[in-house]
Amino acid sequence: MDRIKRLSYEVLDGHKSKFGEDFADNKKILDQISIIRSKGLKNEVAGYITKFIKKEIREEKAKQARIESSQSEEQIDLEFQAETPEQTIVSEEIPEQTTTSEETPIETVTETTTEETTETTEEKTE
Repeated sequence: MDRIKRLSYEVLDGHKSKFGEDFADNKKILDQISIIRSKGLKNEVAGYITKFIKKEIREEKAKQARIESSQSEEQIDLEFQAETPEQTIVSEEIPEQTTTSEETPIETVTETTTEETTETTEEKTE
């Protein structure tokens, strides 16, 4: 692991709640809780901590947005299901035609559901 990351994680383990999204504030807090004599090293550690905190906040906001959108979709689905009946069955008969002794009348049954419409034709046997 990189030296900057290692040092940043060590600082964040004990003092994560003190840091925020502002680089200058993070640099001051870093001065208060640790002794880093090198200006360049201090800036790199403070910069990495700032980047890390911003990334965490951004990911948390995205997670909350996903949760809220899924909850609203579930509510819309529940409202839609409450408004529409689950299944409606409509049956129609074809008027009888003159048939011979070998032929039998055909009945058409139409089932309508919220998802799809299917038609089935069955022959009656006498």
